[in-house]
Amino acid sequence: MNIVDVTAELFTYKSKTVRDSEGHAHPGPEHDATQCLVRIIADEGAEGYCFGANPSVVEHVIKPAIAGLDAFYREELWQRLREWQRLHLGTLTDRVLGVVDMALWDFAGRSLQQPVYTLLGAFRDKVPAYASTMCGDDLEEGLNSPEAYAEFALACKARGYKAFKLHTMMPPLPGTPDPKLDVACCRAVREAVGDDMVLMLDCYHYYNREQALYIGKELEKLNFYWFEEPMAEHSTSSYVWLTQQLAIPVVGPETAEGKMFTRAEWIVRGASDISRAGVGDVGGITPLMKVAHLCESFGVRMEVHGGGAGNLHALCAMGIPGEYYERGLLHPFLNYEQPSPWLNALDDPMDDEGNVHVSQGPGLGQDIDFDYIREHRVRPT
Repeated sequence: MNIVDVTAELFTYKSKTVRDSEGHAHPGPEHDATQCLVRIIADEGAEGYCFGANPSVVEHVIKPAIAGLDAFYREELWQRLREWQRLHLGTLTDRVLGVVDMALWDFAGRSLQQPVYTLLGAFRDKVPAYASTMCGDDLEEGLNSPEAYAEFALACKARGYKAFKLHTMMPPLPGTPDPKLDVACCRAVREAVGDDMVLMLDCYHYYNREQALYIGKELEKLNFYWFEEPMAEHSTSSYVWLTQQLAIPVVGPETAEGKMFTRAEWIVRGASDISRAGVGDVGGITPLMKVAHLCESFGVRMEVHGGGAGNLHALCAMGIPGEYYERGLLHPFLNYEQPSPWLNALDDPMDDEGNVHVSQGPGLGQDIDFDYIREHRVRPT
């Protein structure tokens, strides 16, 4: 089935999440925000959907690149767009590439009436989740102290989570970054939840080697499960050095550009113990599965970065760990169990045992509220 159109529908919704000057998400006053639904439309009327990107890049870059081509040729389309990135990287980012790739996988699943994870090669239909916090803040009763993190960890444990990951305090908060404050938050959580909960840390990403080593050594004493992105990921040699110094597994790369190529270089150089990738980091499900197979070939674990339907379907098709699904970002002020306004159900419902279940619906299985999108569409001016 050939692609006859690629569209992007911009619509409004009410958000209670804001971003600070560094780009970190926090709870905030309700305000108007926008989301975008990308549609892949084929000549026989079949469609595939994914949320993200923006109308301009879809109209001027994506559509000219793939219109007229077979929507089932996902590898050809992904490779074509990857090559187009060379001269369009300012607009055709890996995150945008990921949206298009996931819409194509959704198209295939909806056309064949199969969930994406079964098209990939199903391995399981549920994955243990960890509670992944927002970064620290200065909000009263928020995540503003070691004690606040500990209290929130206990609430997550009561909800059913068996694992908990801290994103600690980062700029622009005054007095940050501070390795000792990070360790204090981690210590408070461990003391609160006891030894039976798996704990991880994702801290400030630009510590120097000595600061990262200090934190890592303290995490070893607290029996943390992994240590994530404490230094600039462009300095691969720094991660080689850190991994050699620590017993706790170092996880990465997460945000470093380069898709599966960068992950291969890190594996060969021994720059991390556990590799890391997500649909938004590497450009979709297609390259994410390449990373999973790469890691399997080297006997290296891989943990998927971030939540969402695409990452969950990939996890359920991986025959190696991916041990956990990242559920979040969570905060005491926000109700994660409430679906986004444009969805009728959560992408990642979690049971009382802390397992997230993948949708058995066709494609990515998202229950999209098309009426809401139509009613809140931003009309061209």
